[in-house]
Amino acid sequence: MNKLTWVVVAIIVIAGGWWLLSNSQQGPTETGPIKIGVIGPYTGDAAAYGEPMRNTVQLAVDEINAAGGVRGRLIEIIFEDGKCDSTAAVSAAQKLINADGVKAVIGGFCSGETIPVVPIAESAKMVLLSPSASSPLLTNAGPHFFRDYPSDSAQGKVLAEIAYNTKQWKKVAFIQEQTDYAKGVFDAFEAAFKPLGGTTVNQAFPSTTNDFRSLLTKLKAENPDALFVDTQAPAAAQRILKQAGELGWKPNIILNDVGGGDKETVSTYASQLEGAITAEFVPNENNPKLQKLVADYKARYNEDLPYHGYMSTTYDAVYLLAEGIKVVGYDGEKLAAWSRTIRNWDGASGSITIGSDGDRVSGHTAEEIKGGKTQLLAR
Repeated sequence: MNKLTWVVVAIIVIAGGWWLLSNSQQGPTETGPIKIGVIGPYTGDAAAYGEPMRNTVQLAVDEINAAGGVRGRLIEIIFEDGKCDSTAAVSAAQKLINADGVKAVIGGFCSGETIPVVPIAESAKMVLLSPSASSPLLTNAGPHFFRDYPSDSAQGKVLAEIAYNTKQWKKVAFIQEQTDYAKGVFDAFEAAFKPLGGTTVNQAFPSTTNDFRSLLTKLKAENPDALFVDTQAPAAAQRILKQAGELGWKPNIILNDVGGGDKETVSTYASQLEGAITAEFVPNENNPKLQKLVADYKARYNEDLPYHGYMSTTYDAVYLLAEGIKVVGYDGEKLAAWSRTIRNWDGASGSITIGSDGDRVSGHTAEEIKGGKTQLLAR
C-alpha cells in the first residue's frame, strides 16, 4: 500500500470515528408519542370545571395531531384527577413523572392542586403550565412553573376599588372557603381595601361544609355593607346564597370570578344578585380564535363552551406547549426557560406575554350582575 493510499485510509478512519462519536453524543432519535400530563378536578364540586377542561384539551390536541403533530410526533394526553385537592394532585404528579415519564404537565386547574406540585416539577425538571390557578402565592413560584391565566392579586384589587370608591361599601364581610384560591382572593382584596379606609370581617369554612347558616348569622350581626361570597366552586356559592335567602338576609353581594362567571349561579339567584359586583379575566369575544373555539366546541360536544376565560386559556395552554416543543424540543428544562421568552403570543384568550415571575401580564375586568346576567360594569 503506497503512501497516498495510507493517507486516504487514515482520513476515512478519522472521519468515521468523528461520525460515530457525534452520533453517540446525540443519543437515539426520539420517536413515538409526546406524552403530556393534565391534572384537573374530574370529581367533586370542582368537576364543573374539570369536564370542560378535559374536553377543551382534547379538542386542541386532536387539532394539532390532525395537522401532523409536533416535529412529526403525535401528542398523547394523560389525564389525572387532582380533585382540587393537594394530596390527590401530588399523587397525580408523581404518577405522571414516575410511571408515564412526562416532561410537561398542564395543571393543576385549582390553585390547591398547583401549589404543592410546583416543587415536584422543580425536582423532576418538568415544566408545569397552569391555565387557571390564580393564587398570588404562585407568582415567582419557581423557574419551571408558568401560567397563562392572571393572578388574583388583580381580581382582589379591582373588587376592592369598586366596592369602596364606586359602591361606597366601607365594611365587607367575607364567607371564605379554606382553599388556596379563595384565601388568595381574600388576601388580595384586604390588602387593597384597608389602605382605602375599608374594614373586613371573615368567616372561613372547610370545603366539606354544607350548612352555612350559623356563619351567615354571625356575619349578618356585623352589619356589613356587603357580603363577599368567596368559594372554590359554584356549588358552594349556590348553597350559601340559598341559605342566606332562607334566613331572610339580602345583603349587597360581591362574588369572585367562580360565582360571577357561572351562568347557572347568576341566573338561578338573579333576584339576590341584582347589582352584585364581580371581576373576571374576560377574553375578547370578537377574537376570531375564540370564536372558532366556541363554534368547534359546540359542534363536537353539542353544548356551549362554558367559562370562556378559563377554557380559552386551557386551549391556549395546549398550543403554547406544542409551540415550545417545536422550538426547543420535548425537554422540561428547555421548555421552562422558553416560557420566559413568550411575548405577544396570539391565542384564543388574547395576546399572551409571560413575565420573568411566570405570570401572565394582564388582569381582571370589573363586572356587575343585571337581570340574571353578568356584564361589564358601567362606570
